[in-house]
Order: sequence, then C-alpha cells, then structure tokens
Amino acid sequence: MKTGIIGYGSMGKMLLEKFASKTGPENLLIANRTREKITSLADRFTVCESNAELAAQSDIIFVCVRPADIKTVLTEIAPVVPKDTLLVSLNGSLSFDTLGRLIRHKTAKVIPSVTAEIDRSQTLVCYNDMVSEDDKLALKELLGCMGSVIELPENELGMGSELVSCMPGFIASVFDVICRSAVEHTAISEGQIVDMVLNTLTATGELMLKKGMSFSDVVDRVATKGGITEEGTAVIYDMFPAAADKLFEKTLEKRRQVAENAEKSVQ
Repeated sequence: MKTGIIGYGSMGKMLLEKFASKTGPENLLIANRTREKITSLADRFTVCESNAELAAQSDIIFVCVRPADIKTVLTEIAPVVPKDTLLVSLNGSLSFDTLGRLIRHKTAKVIPSVTAEIDRSQTLVCYNDMVSEDDKLALKELLGCMGSVIELPENELGMGSELVSCMPGFIASVFDVICRSAVEHTAISEGQIVDMVLNTLTATGELMLKKGMSFSDVVDRVATKGGITEEGTAVIYDMFPAAADKLFEKTLEKRRQVAENAEKSVQ
C-alpha cells in the first residue's frame, strides 16, 4: 500500500517518520509546496514533483496543509485521485460538506495528539458516507503505529479534540500552576517538585488504568475522613469546576470561530 503525504510541516514530518516504521520508507510518497525542503528526503522516500503526481500513485493521501491552502491542493489533485484511494484531511475545522464541494471522494478526518511522539496518541477519526469498512480498517491499522484510534461522529470531533489533542496542554498548564504554588511553600527545588509531581501524575494514571479505578475511587482511597488530603480535595471540588466550565466554554467557542473562518477561506 502506497501512502502519500502532502505538506511537510510539523504534522507531515511526524507522520512521515511514524509511517516509515510501519510500512517501510519505500512505500511513502511526499510532496510539498516548497520542494527544496524535501529534496534531501529522496534517499529514503519517493519525493514527488507535484501534489498531482503523488495523488495519482497513492492508496491513502494525507493532506497536511493550512485551511488557506487546502482548496488549491484539492483542486489540483481532484482530476487524478484514483477512485479507490482514501483521502485524509488533518484539518478538523473543515466540514465534510465543504470538502465535498471541492472534491467528491471518500474522505476521513484525522486528529492526532502530541503523545504520538511516544506512540501513545489517542488519534481521532471520522468518515464521510463514502468510506467503506475496509477503508476504515486500513486507516486504523496505519494509524496504530502512533497509539490507539478512536472513531467519533463528525459533530463530536471538536469535543473529542479538547479531550485528547488539547488535553496535554490543559494538563500541563494545571500542574504548572500547582508546581509554581508549591515553590512558594517549601525549600524543595522547583526541578525536584516538577519531577515529583510528574512521576506521581503518570503513576496515578497507570494505577487507574491497570486497576480500573475511577477518579472518585482514587480520591476515596487517599483522602481519609478528616485527613489532610480531604482538606485539599475539598478546595479543588469547590473552586475548580467553574474554571473547567469556563475552559470548555472558551475553547469550544474558539473552535467554532476557527471553523467558521476555515469555511470562508475555501469559498
């Protein structure tokens, strides 16, 4: 199976390297608007002169470009994409209806996470109504080299992105605040505080996954009645819900605005 990647930005680079370990570099094709950026890859991959050249030879095509460029790319490849080729957009902001006005073809949308760098991505996928079950299986197998794959309906892709793609940033910011606050109350160095919290965070996640524990299970296990942990968890449950609600209000509204602008950019 030949896999083509259009766009050699940060996402295109990551996919190219991850897929190389899965399919072998000989089965990967790459094209980029600025060809000089990919000429050095010719000793490992098939470097194409144009997007159309790549599209004509690929069984799966990943389009890793900005919304402002996607209309140009899809218009260029539309006449040559084989009927059985699966088109994959890495831009979740453009709806299938909009993509379908540019190219009526079987299409998936894929949202990886930064945790793909350690093969722990929960990669989100959704499909238009032209994609077959065989297509889904082939894509899921390919994306499996980065971690697990979660299929969602298109209308839930936004919230799904908040929970897996944006969440590393949310988690990092929450624990950054906690560590900064801890520095003000102890002589332990900031570096050691961060190490202690990070190791506790990852161990708690592993504990919950391996033991099938819920968040409340962990709280009940650690926060004994009238104890120190109970005092701290009471503060979190009292004050943090408002911040969490505001977080999702703000991010989902921003996502709506980004999608609206993306739709306008391809008209």
